[in-house]
Amino acid sequence: MAATLDEYGWEAWRSAAPTHADPIPEQPPAGVGRVVRIDRGVYAVVTDTEVVAASLAGEFKDAADPVVRPAIGDWVVVAHEGDDTVVRVVLPRRSMFVRGDIARMQAQVVAANIDVVFVVHSASDEPNLRRLERELVLAFQSGAQPVIVLSKADLADRVTRVVDAIRPAAVDLDIVVTSAVTGAGVETLETCGTHGLTLAFIGASGVGKSTLVNALLGADVQATAPIRATDGKGRHTTTARELFVLPRGGVLVDTPGLRSLGMWRSDEGIAAAFSDIEELARSCRFSDCAHDHEPGCAVIEAVAAGRLDADRVRNHRDLQRELDRLDAEAEARGRVVKQQERVARARAQRSAPPVR
Repeated sequence: MAATLDEYGWEAWRSAAPTHADPIPEQPPAGVGRVVRIDRGVYAVVTDTEVVAASLAGEFKDAADPVVRPAIGDWVVVAHEGDDTVVRVVLPRRSMFVRGDIARMQAQVVAANIDVVFVVHSASDEPNLRRLERELVLAFQSGAQPVIVLSKADLADRVTRVVDAIRPAAVDLDIVVTSAVTGAGVETLETCGTHGLTLAFIGASGVGKSTLVNALLGADVQATAPIRATDGKGRHTTTARELFVLPRGGVLVDTPGLRSLGMWRSDEGIAAAFSDIEELARSCRFSDCAHDHEPGCAVIEAVAAGRLDADRVRNHRDLQRELDRLDAEAEARGRVVKQQERVARARAQRSAPPVR
């Protein structure tokens, strides 16, 4: 029996969707569906009757801002145009996971309408706290609830040591230790998808995301690659983003490994991921304290007293500076684009035939 749109998360999205002028009906209107797969520009959209392969309407193809284009997990309206099916409308998003395309100074939506973000790190590797902090900033900024997942516990010598090492960066988040081999922790992950909620995995290539996807689905739907004997690392195997219905309820988005995580306007994400530092900063003598060498800095005092890790403070400062730089570059690029548009309009007006 085919899954219903409620099983794909319609009711969960409808009940928490952003408010707008038109009320959202309990039953999905005709033409409404959810993007369940994107591969080489083809959008697979599940509706209440079928799964259709759709392309983008012209306004999406020509959009200057790629954020407005549909992403995996989006609720959309599709329409038939001759022999083709196109995505005409993207319904309001309640959350979206965004990373920055630094080369183009643009944002890219990796997944939309997600409720829980599993931030995956391998328990068998040395903890990379700086990457974890960066990922948590992006996860919090998405509007979803982050959960830290330690994979490959069966390959780890001392899982407790790894948990203790990452706890200062976890800001009171749940840490779930898992093993797709033994099944440890998989049931805990399953419970996050109840009531039609949407789950997503992020993490570096080779940390075991696809293996956990297979464990949650109870089937080998994602290709996996063995660990390299030379360095113990996994290989990146997922090439397309895809959304799956979980056997015990909820849906799951599997995304390719994010090898390079670009920040993008994540002030709220930084505040949440570094809530311990943000809380201390309220007691600093100066409201614009950079927590570097200023007198009366509560953050510096906490580091000196051993209550706060100096590297964590340094990373917080570096990420904030990175965001400030990106904002400045985006503003400068915006001025250039506006100037180019003005020049183009002026040329078009000069070349237009005179009105008689």
